[in-house]
Amino acid sequence: MPVALMVIQIVISIALILVVILQARKSSKASGIFGGGTTADYGGKKGKEAFLMKLTTVIAVLFMLSSLLLSLIK
Repeated sequence: MPVALMVIQIVISIALILVVILQARKSSKASGIFGGGTTADYGGKKGKEAFLMKLTTVIAVLFMLSSLLLSLIK
């Protein structure tokens, strides 16, 4: 069971990395790299951007839940 959860954790981790990399950043300034974006960056997402944002949220929640599960089992 723990080995299967570790494999699932690795797959979720890779998926999360890929989804985050796929997202386009609108801010071209250096402050955007460190999370210095404005609240205007989050409004009015359409199409692919909205889907990627929701997918990132879902995968991040799955990552947190699998991490919790792994820590409770070990």
